[in-house]
Amino acid sequence: MNLNKSYLAFILLSTSVLGQNQEQEQAIERITVTAARTNQNILDVAGNISWLDEESLRLIDQQHINQALVRIPGAWISRGNGQEHLTAIRSPVLTGAGGCGAFFIAQDGISLRAPGFCNVNQLFDANTEQASSLEVLRGPASTMYGSNAVHGVINVLTPNPFDTQQSNSSLSIGPHGYSRGMFSLSTSTEQHGLLFYGNVTKDGGYLDDSGFDQQKLNLIHQYQEGKWQIKNVLAVTNLNQETAGFISGFEVYKDAALKKKNPNPEAFRDSQSMRVYSQISYVENDTTSFSITPYIRSTDMQFLQHFLPWQPLEENSHNSLGVQAQFQKDYGDLTWLSGFDADYTQGQLTETQAAEFSPALPAGIHYDYKVNASVYSPFAQLQWTATPQLMLSAGVRYEHSKYDYDNRLSTGSACEQGVENCRFTRPEDQIVDYDEWSYQINANYALTNQNRLYAQYSTGYRAPQTTELFRLQAGQTVAELDAENINSIELGIRGQTESLFYDVTLFSMQKDNFIFQDTDRQNISDGKTSHRGIELAINYQWQYFYASANGTFAKHQYNSNLTLSRINIQGNEIDTAPQHMGSAQLGWRSDSGEFIELEWVHQGNYYLNPENSAEYSGHNLLNLRTGLRLSERLDIGVRVSNLTDEDYAERADFGFGSYRYFVGEPRAVYATVQYQF
Repeated sequence: MNLNKSYLAFILLSTSVLGQNQEQEQAIERITVTAARTNQNILDVAGNISWLDEESLRLIDQQHINQALVRIPGAWISRGNGQEHLTAIRSPVLTGAGGCGAFFIAQDGISLRAPGFCNVNQLFDANTEQASSLEVLRGPASTMYGSNAVHGVINVLTPNPFDTQQSNSSLSIGPHGYSRGMFSLSTSTEQHGLLFYGNVTKDGGYLDDSGFDQQKLNLIHQYQEGKWQIKNVLAVTNLNQETAGFISGFEVYKDAALKKKNPNPEAFRDSQSMRVYSQISYVENDTTSFSITPYIRSTDMQFLQHFLPWQPLEENSHNSLGVQAQFQKDYGDLTWLSGFDADYTQGQLTETQAAEFSPALPAGIHYDYKVNASVYSPFAQLQWTATPQLMLSAGVRYEHSKYDYDNRLSTGSACEQGVENCRFTRPEDQIVDYDEWSYQINANYALTNQNRLYAQYSTGYRAPQTTELFRLQAGQTVAELDAENINSIELGIRGQTESLFYDVTLFSMQKDNFIFQDTDRQNISDGKTSHRGIELAINYQWQYFYASANGTFAKHQYNSNLTLSRINIQGNEIDTAPQHMGSAQLGWRSDSGEFIELEWVHQGNYYLNPENSAEYSGHNLLNLRTGLRLSERLDIGVRVSNLTDEDYAERADFGFGSYRYFVGEPRAVYATVQYQF
């Protein structure tokens, strides 16, 4: 790799959109809820925090969540086919159970999936298209959020019905049979607010046999009276997708005759989710507050594992009951926050194969088990205003997780008697538990009223996922896995003037007990990795014009000789971990909401395997967005993605001895008409 080119790209990229506010001075009053699970001024946050506000989300008008989160430094949502994706936040793109267990992904602070039952595609369970904002924490945040908050937190915040003054509907159309209808119906009185909103999407897909249908519905009732406020939320989603798999061959995404091919026309994914919760809060004289949030969560999914040559069918589901409770009290210069989280889940998984692939990969039921899981977790944080310029805080969390596993098939090999090297092994019934602690120490120093220096030491952890513990292979009868742990130090500076917002963060993270499957297909947890880098963010406003960008330069390495390869990979870069990436936006927006924006998205080169012998060269894309107000009630918008018709890969991989790619779509034009009433 040419490091001079890397640093040049980094200098050009090093910057982040954190919402496009027409009145920049309002950013000083920007309130975030994700950093500390309570309302906090953005300048007072003693750590990193990025967000996309409602205005930015409406301007982006995403067809996939990755189109929005390219504006967040340190983040990459790698797009698969349809609505599928993998996540990276201060990390490589992680796959398998570790690809979701490393991130806490939530709606209003409630995890979209139960602890121990995550899914790499779980962001499609949230209505990000119509959120009031998306907030992202980069790095560990287990003290506030518990297990899975290892590499980062994505929190999808729902709208406030009292702040939603108008109802609206819209229709979007695009290539390959794409269409999406969206609506929002709102009404309120002095005490009650009601908001019903959702969207219905149909996409025929760019690749052969790769379309999807998706529906998302949300109902919010909010009540406010004196010191009390109650927010009741119902969220329901459904996805029916015909899934396209990787296409194989070196740089085949550049071959016009092959890049639309789908080698897995039989693949599919069907997924349903539901969440119901009530956020009940009480505030006394702005010094004492209490909140409790009981919730119900349910998911059901089935999909063909097209990425495996023998193509088994997986069916998984889980149902949860949980509660989040917290208490906050101000004592002058001291603020005390404490709480308790509990989650009880019943989950199950079945894997079947229609036809025999080989004696070691037999037809029939490979796994059929259920798991009763419980998580109990108290936490506390103390914040001290030591001087008018210096705020210090410290937090701690203890978490107890328990899995009660019940195998509903015979124990041991899933193959016929006498077959050696059977792929599938069923452990015997067992109870597994974990006790973990996490810590956080923060400092925020006011250099001036508009510039803050911040520092943070934090730890994160995740208990193993149930599939890592109980879906074993190749004769492994017990997975004696430790919880993954990460230690992080970061130092940053952020500031705000009348026209400029900036944020710069240096970070260094060390992860221990990294869980992976070795070359003998055993699940083990003795890996070590390191993650170091710098993230920069900037947003400049001049009258109706704005310029913003985000950029990351980071290095992710194996710090031990993991048995992911037959050769020593210690010191190698982790695969699917670009050293540099980011985006930049240049735009104009009027008071009436008319706008035009040109966006540049940069993806740096990255290795495709632990041996660092295969590589993707990266890409640069241009996107154009514009909107016009025809009347007080009627708006139209046009979005052009991949303006220069670049040949690129959304994600590159090297597996089963071949280069493999998810193909990036060519230039596409999307048009939207919105009516307000």
